Amino acid sequence: MKRVLVPLAEGFEELEAVTIIDILRRAGIEVVVASLAGGTVTGSHGIRIAADTPLAALVEQDFDMIALPGGMPGAEHLKNDPRIAEFVRRLHAHGRPVAAICAAPMVLAAAGVLEGRRATSYPGILAGAAETAVTGDAVVVDGNVITSRGPGTALDFALALVEALMGRESRQAIESRLERGRPAAA
Repeated sequence: MKRVLVPLAEGFEELEAVTIIDILRRAGIEVVVASLAGGTVTGSHGIRIAADTPLAALVEQDFDMIALPGGMPGAEHLKNDPRIAEFVRRLHAHGRPVAAICAAPMVLAAAGVLEGRRATSYPGILAGAAETAVTGDAVVVDGNVITSRGPGTALDFALALVEALMGRESRQAIESRLERGRPAAA
């Protein structure tokens, strides 16, 4: 079974975190939700989520992917935690997917994994990433690096994570059950 680390820091974006966790679990992927400090974490809109474990308990464990939800100041907290940078660098060095949405691509940039790559983020977050080709796309997959723009792209981002780990057929199976339909007429 594939295993994904989703770390939560105070001020994370709830819609992104819950969408990532939900869609990956629907795909039969083991998702480990870790808090930087342990216990319950409060998102940027006041929603509290109980983590499965503190991050400190996972330092020596292996994962197939790390998926970073954005939100502020949550993404800033992730960027400033050396354990997160170590997870990102280690997985990236082994060719495993590293993924971030909204403000969290700043974590990937700080860890040095966006250099020479295409990426997207919440507008302005990657403005100083000179070695990165920043796009306005909803989701960007460049090798084993997956980035996305924000809460409105969370579902597409999570489905891209499923595809990266389980293949296109698994993504399509999950997506078909979501009944996305067509946008309503104005």
